[in-house]
Amino acid sequence: MTATLVPVRSSASEAAPRTHAGPRPATTAYSAYPSFASYVRARQPVLLRTARSLTSNPCDAEDLLQTALAKTYVAWDRIEDHRALDGYVRRALLNTRTSQWRKRKVDEFVCDELPEHRETPTGDPAEQQALHDAMWRAITKLPARQRAMVVLRYYEDLSEAQTAQVLGVSIGTVKSAVSRALGKLREDPELRHTA
Repeated sequence: MTATLVPVRSSASEAAPRTHAGPRPATTAYSAYPSFASYVRARQPVLLRTARSLTSNPCDAEDLLQTALAKTYVAWDRIEDHRALDGYVRRALLNTRTSQWRKRKVDEFVCDELPEHRETPTGDPAEQQALHDAMWRAITKLPARQRAMVVLRYYEDLSEAQTAQVLGVSIGTVKSAVSRALGKLREDPELRHTA
């Protein structure tokens, strides 16, 4: 006696035939918004610097950024102007940090002796500001192309390849122009006097 298998159909499968003939869409979190993943890859270093300015611990800054990015991901399809994403994420960082600060519990411990407080030696803030101002004045003296490359490389923390892509030049051009610009900055009399 040979048994034959007959496919059994339920009434639900008969009522709603499958109309999508292609492969099923991926179910990963980033596949729904590929532009979100590319945004995070491109802007994460800059946003992490912002998060670090809001916290004293680098690990807390990374957690803060992850939380803000999760909130941004949830609202991604509601954000109409994607040119203002940095502002949206920065606002999410600030709001999240404020909420964390309000919720934190301060533990107080009674002890017989006060712990020693060691101050880390830091430079004079006035001298640091003077050096910062002198550096910026020296950068503004550079030709426009070199100035743009220095700002993108060292202030925006872009790689040589990213800088080349933004400016529409080759990586070799970025390397040589930045090298010449740094040479000019080293020779700037105001910077030598300040340092």
